[in-house]
Amino acid sequence: MSVTQIKTNMDHWQERVDLAAAFRWTARLNMHEGVANHFSLATNDTGTQFLMNPNQVHFSRIKASDLLMVDANDPKTLSGPNAPDPTAWGLHGGVHRACKHARCVMHVHSIHATVLACLQDSRLPPIDQNCCTFYNRVVIDEDYGGLAFEDEGARCAKLLTDPKQKVMVMGSHGILVIGDTVADTFNRLYYFERAAETYIRALQTGQPLRHISDDIAEKTARELEEYAEQDTRHLAELKAILDDEGSDYAN
Repeated sequence: MSVTQIKTNMDHWQERVDLAAAFRWTARLNMHEGVANHFSLATNDTGTQFLMNPNQVHFSRIKASDLLMVDANDPKTLSGPNAPDPTAWGLHGGVHRACKHARCVMHVHSIHATVLACLQDSRLPPIDQNCCTFYNRVVIDEDYGGLAFEDEGARCAKLLTDPKQKVMVMGSHGILVIGDTVADTFNRLYYFERAAETYIRALQTGQPLRHISDDIAEKTARELEEYAEQDTRHLAELKAILDDEGSDYAN
C-alpha cells in the first residue's frame, strides 16, 4: 500500500497529501523561508474555509495530518491550537475572502522571485519560454505596507481581481501565486521561480537580452496554459519520489 493511502479518516485527505508534498518540495528546492511563509487550499465553494500550515513548523517537516482547517470568517481561528501565524491569517484569509477563484494560495520569499520584487522595475520580460508563461499574467504590488496583517492582506487581495493574473510580485516582499488546485499552483510557483532565475542571471551577464515579440509571447502563454496534465503529472512525480524515499509527508 502506498503511504498516500495509509490514512483516510480526515476530511479532504487527498488534498492534504498534495499540499504536504508541495511543502516538502518547496523546502527541498530551497524556495522556503524556514518556519515562515504559508500555503493554503480552499475546501468549500466560497473559499472561506481552507487548509493551512500550522504556525512556525518547518516546510520540510509538514505532514498531511498537521494541516489546519481554518475559516476566514471566524476570528476564533487565531486562538485555536497551533493557530496560524497572524500574517498567514491576514494574507491568506484576505485573499480567500475576496477572490473565490483563488482556490489555492502559495506565498514564499524564494530567492529569485524576491530579487525580482526588489528591482525598481519588477516586470518579467519574455526573454525565454518560461518567462513567456507569465506574459500579461502577473500583477505587481507597488505599495508594500509592512507585515501582512489583516489590513495589508485585504489590500493585496484587491489586486487579484483579474482571474487571468495568477501571480503577484509583491514589491520588496516576495511572491504570491494562486491556482485551481495544489498541482496547478505549485507548478506555477515552480516555473515562475525558474523564469525569474533565468532573467536575473541573464541580467548579471551585462549583455543585451533577447526579447520575444508580444504576439509570440502571448501565443506561447496560451499554449502552455492548454498543455494537458503537465501540472498534475509534475506533482504526481514529486509524490512518487517522496514515496520511494519513504517520506512521512502523507501521514
